[in-house]
Amino acid sequence: MQVHPEFPQLDAMLEAWREPIGADYAAYRNHLLRMLNFCFALARPDETAARKLVIAAVFHDIAIWTHGTIDYLRPSAELAREWLQQHGEPAWGDEIDAIIDQHHRFRPWREAGGDLVEAFRKADLVDVSLGLVRFGLPRAFVAEVRRTFPNAGFHKRLVQLTLRQLGREPLRPLPMMKW
Repeated sequence: MQVHPEFPQLDAMLEAWREPIGADYAAYRNHLLRMLNFCFALARPDETAARKLVIAAVFHDIAIWTHGTIDYLRPSAELAREWLQQHGEPAWGDEIDAIIDQHHRFRPWREAGGDLVEAFRKADLVDVSLGLVRFGLPRAFVAEVRRTFPNAGFHKRLVQLTLRQLGREPLRPLPMMKW
């Protein structure tokens, strides 16, 4: 497996969100790059599927910063739909919505767009678990991706956001998680 060192479409899209993301920009960008490497290794997407995965990646957690919430799935998906509408791909809306909305699902997704939803869901979990969960990806590949794109404080930010949410709504500490 080969590490993809860059995704030009990702950088072009993500740049528009640099200001709202602020100090977490490098951390979020590296999370996206790690996750896309895992996703591409799991799904081996064609060109169209690869574009969809990059778009979903850019938006999948974006509302953490744009809306200031850890309950970010719906507003992130809405921002993705707006972007798709503005960039001539509204037909991809349902599939990208499912990828974003289901990426913290515990159980496999067996409905429309299942292959991309599943690859994305698994890739995000590989990254969030720091490679403890690998879904068959070689340990050496996961380690190389993690070395290539350092954490830059991403997991620290996740812990901070979770603790803040726990203080605000102790009965809903992780509202983005789904069964």
